[in-house]
Amino acid sequence: MLAVAAGELPPDRDRYGLEVKWDGIRALVHTGRATKVTGRHGVDYTRRYPELAGIGVRNAIIDGEVVVLDPHGRPSFGRLQHRMHLTDPDPAVLRLYPVTYLPFDLLHLDGVPLFDFPYRDRRALLDELDVGAPPYFPGESDLLAATNEQGLEGVVAKRLDSPYRAGTRSPWWIKVKNLTAREIVVGGWKPGKGRRSGGIGSLVMGVFTPDGLTYVGHVGTGFTDADLGELHDLLGSLEVGHSPFANPVPWRNRWVRPDLVGEVAYTMWTDERRLRHPVWRRLRPDKLPAEVTL
Repeated sequence: MLAVAAGELPPDRDRYGLEVKWDGIRALVHTGRATKVTGRHGVDYTRRYPELAGIGVRNAIIDGEVVVLDPHGRPSFGRLQHRMHLTDPDPAVLRLYPVTYLPFDLLHLDGVPLFDFPYRDRRALLDELDVGAPPYFPGESDLLAATNEQGLEGVVAKRLDSPYRAGTRSPWWIKVKNLTAREIVVGGWKPGKGRRSGGIGSLVMGVFTPDGLTYVGHVGTGFTDADLGELHDLLGSLEVGHSPFANPVPWRNRWVRPDLVGEVAYTMWTDERRLRHPVWRRLRPDKLPAEVTL
């Protein structure tokens, strides 16, 4: 079951429970005689995450998130990337990037399907299993503000009376991300595909550091058709034959003089100094590129 994105929490908050939105990989853990771990599309993750072996002693199917924590105890997607594609991680990788499982729902228990049980009852049964499920909070709590202060991704609001509907994105679950806005310098663009074929697929973002213009990621969402048309015209007049960035940039891109400043919203900085989940907001003609620093 998936959540619908929203810019704010629902007004009837007393009907919801709030959970922290963890920045990791979704996984179902099948417990019992032997533990099996599967991803959202049924891929077998059991060998990929051996730390999850032995969770629980009863026959159950648990829904939750696999994360790797940073030194401050916060989930780090950058650290998780060192694990998420390794089928048989070696002991050194296991020591450097150990995973933690954060359960938040219960789908089966001792052979009984729980899909039609309300969320509050599924959570009560999950808590009784004592498998390390983080708590959920009343909808009126200030959890969203608390996650923002702690540098976490946001919250998911779940209707207390909602059933579980696998494979659907339902308004019974609403996710609200903590977004921060900042200026970036446009140093290039990646050609689009499909509906955007012949135009801009994403913009190459940079900020100035003592080393020069430094790559901090691509932004490919948040644009209107009018935005894409305006940017395509502007960038066409700025095109150059070489990268303006001081550090390497992945993928093949079209390069431009770093004269345009834009504003994006994002959730956090990664360990590699990339903007996580950037969303385009607007051009900032009132800003000089040299003013956009790390």
